[in-house]
Amino acid sequence: MTKLLPFSLLLSAFAVATPALAQSAPAERRVVVSTADLNLATALGQRALDRRLAHAVIEACETASDADLAGQNEVRRCREDASRRIAARRDELVRLVSRDTEIVFASR
Repeated sequence: MTKLLPFSLLLSAFAVATPALAQSAPAERRVVVSTADLNLATALGQRALDRRLAHAVIEACETASDADLAGQNEVRRCREDASRRIAARRDELVRLVSRDTEIVFASR
């Protein structure tokens, strides 16, 4: 029996510091990726999750101006780091939801 569980993945990434804020540390950005409406036991649900995670990485790491090469490098590093950190959590979530477990309902 396939079950849908309301899970959310929380993606934390360090936003790229803009030149005006270069003297302060970059702020941490958090993006919540909801999986409540996805059936992660199916390939279709997993592809939808992967799309959401890719968009969340872009949102969390923001962008840099085409003229800002250092900023572009920071964005690239941020995205690579965020993608690497969420990969294991994504795989664990899919394994957890895809287990063939039974749900027993009691009735009177």
